[in-house]
Amino acid sequence: MLFYMGTVSFDVVPVIKHRPTPGSVYRSPQLYAKVRREMESDNSYGDTISTIWKHSYKGREWRPCINKSLQGLPESNGYIFIEANGGLNQQRTSICNAVAVAGYLNATLVIPNFHFHSIWRDRSKFGDIYDEGFFIKSLVNDVRIVKTVPGYIMERFDYNLSNVYNFRIKAWSSIQFYRDTVLPKLLEEKIIRIAPFANRLSFDAPPAVQRLRCLANYQALRFSNPILTLGETLVARMKERSANNSGKYISVHLRFEEDMVAFSCCVYDGGEQEKTDMDAARERGWRGKFTKPGRVILPGEIRLNGSCPLTPLEVGLMLRGMGFSKSTSIYLASGKIYDSERHMAPLLEMFPLLQTKETLASADELAPFQNYSSRMAAIDYTVCLHSEVFVTTQGGNFPHFLLGHRRYLYGGHSRTIKPDKRKLALIFDNPSIGWKGFKKQMLSMRAHSASKGLQLKRPNDSIYSFPCPDCMCKANKTEDSRSSSVT
Repeated sequence: MLFYMGTVSFDVVPVIKHRPTPGSVYRSPQLYAKVRREMESDNSYGDTISTIWKHSYKGREWRPCINKSLQGLPESNGYIFIEANGGLNQQRTSICNAVAVAGYLNATLVIPNFHFHSIWRDRSKFGDIYDEGFFIKSLVNDVRIVKTVPGYIMERFDYNLSNVYNFRIKAWSSIQFYRDTVLPKLLEEKIIRIAPFANRLSFDAPPAVQRLRCLANYQALRFSNPILTLGETLVARMKERSANNSGKYISVHLRFEEDMVAFSCCVYDGGEQEKTDMDAARERGWRGKFTKPGRVILPGEIRLNGSCPLTPLEVGLMLRGMGFSKSTSIYLASGKIYDSERHMAPLLEMFPLLQTKETLASADELAPFQNYSSRMAAIDYTVCLHSEVFVTTQGGNFPHFLLGHRRYLYGGHSRTIKPDKRKLALIFDNPSIGWKGFKKQMLSMRAHSASKGLQLKRPNDSIYSFPCPDCMCKANKTEDSRSSSVT
């Protein structure tokens, strides 16, 4: 006995493996495998797409009420030239804000220049994306707009815009800053540049400024004829393919392209190959940014915070849980999905009637837009704008504008599903949840989105997401015209 006891090592410490924090690990494929059979045999699906917004308005419907000026414009104080940077909708912000600033300062706006960016790699000009003539005509009594600066002005600067005085303005500057600082220089020089101009005007501004923003965004900016024609064609084709649901379809903005997954620093289920791909993508796009000494990246914390891009599988699970059957037509607005064949397979199993611009349009129809990211995004924007339900999965400028535009078109309601991704992370990683429990959680999340569809703009909210009450009036109430005066 003593001999036996003497051979026992008391230096061995038992290893206790702790389960990772719930919600910090990607386990959605395991959940899909677990609930798939019960999900497919669920016969409780009704006509969800036709009834989803049935009780959302509750007598609070709004209508557009942006009033154009009927009076002529006083003599211009000079020319403003801005450079719009970023992708399609960041450029849209710059355009609308430039209209507001120019109108407020009684200046003439030169058609904005689009800055070429190494990430977007799109050399489109204003007229390639938007109907230039319609834009100028729509604002004719509110803001003077010209295509180029007159020669007699440019002669002073050797016909070189880089010689024109350029303001470096802080982000979110107030309109009062433009009046107090920019206007005196404009009066002195008769032309100024503002570059860059992204997010250079605060969300909150006087009614006269907000009216001009509304007018620019919701009435004056119309896509160019080639984009509009193909976009409307694809909308018609989606409605044809949704005949079993009275022409109604869901649009999903999915951000699961390689660069988005890489930038998020989230970890999925692709193992070493995924790690190799993501490391290479990060180095290509953001050389050294993610490998700086001392930088700590915690993928689990990122997922818990709801910041990881949803996978196609997760979007499919969520929508089936929200009551949409596999006979529902879906339009997927996205770039090239990372590891597409593997990641798209489960979504196509759950929603076989899924379409993209590539499946709806022929190669010849898409050819003029290929290699132009903003033009392709504009086509997606058009098809998403006219869907019965829009699903946003990752935030950004695309849904930022689309939510507001849909509110403007649909009586003040965005008709949008915006999931709580922090809750989703916990639900997808819950090993004990079954189909009924999962479905209950998803229906609750859907109801929450419906309740948030009609929202008024609060201080520091964007008018481009919340057009009520600056751009819209209550439908059952006649209100005074929006102020058209420019201070």
